[in-house]
Amino acid sequence: MFTSWLIYTVFIFVIIYLLIMINYTKALHKKEKLIVNKKDKNIDDLKTMIKKYRVQLQRAIGDIDVLTDELANARNDLKIMRAKNSQQRLEIDQLMAKVKELEEKIEALI
Repeated sequence: MFTSWLIYTVFIFVIIYLLIMINYTKALHKKEKLIVNKKDKNIDDLKTMIKKYRVQLQRAIGDIDVLTDELANARNDLKIMRAKNSQQRLEIDQLMAKVKELEEKIEALI
């Protein structure tokens, strides 16, 4: 009688212990699942942000390329304008020399 009671008592305590451990592991599993879900959501948000910033960076790089091309064009235009300016100064100097020659001829004729 005592042995059967002892066996039943031990059996009941083992069952209670196992039920408590099952509930504990379920709770841990739920917490771990929530943590994993939060991490996955954060990773998805970060991927979205990375894509957004990548697009912005590509646009900025494209803008830089366009500005670089425009700067090169402006430099070329500046070189052309300087060359034209130098040529026009030479022409003006030649015309001024001709004007002086003509003035001297006019004075000689007077």
